This record gives sequence, C-alpha cells and structure tokens, in this order.
Amino acid sequence: MRALAIVHQPDAGPGVFAEAMRRRGVQLDQWPIADGPPPAEPATYDGVLTFGGAMNADQEADHTWLRDEKTLLGELIESGVPLLGMCLGAQLVAEAAGGRALPASVPEIGWHEVELTPEAADDPLLSSLPLRFDALQWHSYEASLPPGATPLARSAVCLQAYRLNGPAWGIQFHAEVSRDDVEHWIDDYRSDPKAVRIGLDPDALRQRTRASIGAWNEAGRALCDRFVDVLQG
Repeated sequence: MRALAIVHQPDAGPGVFAEAMRRRGVQLDQWPIADGPPPAEPATYDGVLTFGGAMNADQEADHTWLRDEKTLLGELIESGVPLLGMCLGAQLVAEAAGGRALPASVPEIGWHEVELTPEAADDPLLSSLPLRFDALQWHSYEASLPPGATPLARSAVCLQAYRLNGPAWGIQFHAEVSRDDVEHWIDDYRSDPKAVRIGLDPDALRQRTRASIGAWNEAGRALCDRFVDVLQG
C-alpha cells in the first residue's frame, strides 16, 4: 500500500503520521510540490495527504503551484482517492471542493479548545476523539464548509474539521506535527507577523507544548491509523 504526502515546506511535513504509516507497512512518498513533479502519478496512490505551510491559500501569485495543487485535489476528490488535508491542506481541499479559504477573525496559535459536532460521532477518523480537547494550532486563515460537506469539529474561532461526500477530510489543527517541527516553529515565530501581532509568548508556548506533545502525538498517530484503515477498505 502506498500513500503520497504533499509537503509545502520542510518543517511542515507528515511528522508523526510518517511513523504511524511506517508501523502499518504503508509506503509514504513525500512530494515537495514547489520543487517539481511528484514521484508518481498522484491518482495511482491508495491515499493522498496534504500538509501545512506558512503561505496562505490565496497567495497564488507568489506560489504558482497553489493553483495546480487545487486543481489536482479537485481531481482526486472527483475520482474518489482517499484524501486528508491538514491546516493549509484543509483549506486547499475546501477550495478544491467549492468552499473558500479566508482570513480568520483572529489567529489561533498555540493550544486551543476544539469541540466535536454531533456528526462526528460516527466519523471514521474523528469519532474516537474526546468531545472536547485542546489542539495544537498555528493558522491565521480558515476554511469555509464546502457545499455538501459535513462539519465535524469547531473552535471558538472557526471550523476545525469536515468530511466531504466520499473519503476526503480537512482538519485545521495540527494532529501530525512532531515535537522537533513545533520547536522550530516556536524558535522562528518572529517570521510570522500574525504571531508577533498577537503578542505570542514563545517561552510559555514552549513550556505548554513540552508538557502536552507526547499525548498529542499519540492522538495524532491514532488518527493516522484510522486514515490507514480507510485506505485498507
């Protein structure tokens, strides 16, 4: 079984999802989409995942590959290839399915409470999560609910997860992020003007993250396991 990870920057890849897939015997190919063509035709994979990035979904003039990725994601949705978008990836999947990615009312950076919707009770990916939980977030854009999609989770700010008709999901929070990657984000927080504007306290965020990341990574691996279950049919 093979899966494809679309990666937008080196410190925002599959993280602990790669560990979970390796443990399940899934070959995970990584595609740095800005660098050139994929390792194989995306539609030939058993599943495709698309991850986060510091760019925004509407910055096609600066990142011309964004337009091509949205087209590709739309084709994968149409063909029924299992698809999972995380953070920026969730926003791109939403746009490919007829929704929108737009600035959130306020950035969510750090640990924020997420609540599942009633529709998540029987969702193949999210149903085993607690009704309410603190999730690691780093975003200033949000995805609107695509036409015909099912909302699965929300925060006080925005939609946090949805499922399209067919095996496709978007998740706004970072269930995949490894400890090393989030440590790098915190070290580099001044490169994000929104993090600076909201007065992010890097020391407090680092302390909270180090206390919570172990359990959070276990939850992320479990979520990825459930996506692999979908791939296996």
